Amino acid sequence: MSLSSEKPSFSLLVLLFLTITITSSAHNITSILAKHPEFSTFNRYLTLTHLASEINRRQTITVCVVDNAAMDDLLDKHMSIYTLKNVLSLHVFADYFGSKQLHRITKGTTLTATLFQATGEAPETSGFVNITNMKGKKVGFATEDNDGHFSANFIKSVQEIPYNISVIQLSSIITSTAAEAPVAAPADVDLIDLMSKKGCKEFAKLLQNSKISKQFIDLMENGLTVFCPIDKVVNTFLPKYKNLTKNGQISLLLYHGIPDYHSLGMLRSKNGFINTMATTKGKNNKYDFSIQNDGDNVKLDTNIVTAKITGTLLDEEPLAVYKIDKVLQPSELFKAQSINSDDTAPEPSSGDNDGDVPADSRNNNGGMIMNVNGGWLITFILSFGFVFG
Repeated sequence: MSLSSEKPSFSLLVLLFLTITITSSAHNITSILAKHPEFSTFNRYLTLTHLASEINRRQTITVCVVDNAAMDDLLDKHMSIYTLKNVLSLHVFADYFGSKQLHRITKGTTLTATLFQATGEAPETSGFVNITNMKGKKVGFATEDNDGHFSANFIKSVQEIPYNISVIQLSSIITSTAAEAPVAAPADVDLIDLMSKKGCKEFAKLLQNSKISKQFIDLMENGLTVFCPIDKVVNTFLPKYKNLTKNGQISLLLYHGIPDYHSLGMLRSKNGFINTMATTKGKNNKYDFSIQNDGDNVKLDTNIVTAKITGTLLDEEPLAVYKIDKVLQPSELFKAQSINSDDTAPEPSSGDNDGDVPADSRNNNGGMIMNVNGGWLITFILSFGFVFG
């Protein structure tokens, strides 16, 4: 092969590698703002309102942050967390506006949709924000019905990843009567009653009999996701459940809860391992499972079984409850008899809650590395062979 033919091939290879690497990148608004202590209050409330996860799952987004002093002014109004979410949602645009884009708006003004509009909570078009270039190279921000008054101005760009995420600082909160309207907390939900009436009565009984249902209920206010197996699969699983020790039974039930709210859309955007209520800090047992997406299907893989979400019992923040077609069996409590076999029933391990499968010998994190990093690495190697073969 001549030198002249090697150069373009190598360039093509480098371009392919960079394309694959860039495609796999993602942003994390919490990590971005953590570098700027002057936005710590804003950052904290993005987490408390669960807006951070919504921002992270979107591919094109603009986040308008304000400093701690401006957030103190907002918090002095003593709004509920649900109203605060609407206000902060108004500061997240479903489009990309970097510093250059703000000063080059066509005709000097534009309307952009926000997450407040996307929630359906915004009356009519009150979830749109007007961005206008003004005299002195200022850029003003206001809701559509602002009567010509711009309550916030552009200060500076905090971080830009074109055209993925732009984080910009505003002088103050964008005022909005609609967003600041009081929002009632969701009606109290009887979790056990909900599951019992929606096809998960047997799982609800197990929670009640084990006396750990309170641990689920205590998490509901701040965020909880529950995966409840349908009655048919619980009844089939009961003999194996009874073979577990008391601690093992408790860990198994806690394994079906995530101490955070995850809408179905948020779950579809995830690909990787997630901790459960059974996860204990400082111990080898991880009690996690991986979330996999197969088209519209969301699957939960424990390394012992793979369950599929088959229905939604409730999805109203801060609580989400989903039906699944199998009992989730953690590798800390069960031994797989055959790999990836849906027909072979796994046996309970002889160990107690500590299990007898060392966490570091499982294929959890290693599997994740192969699925994510190995994916582009294999593509890179195959491309190398294709180009130079």
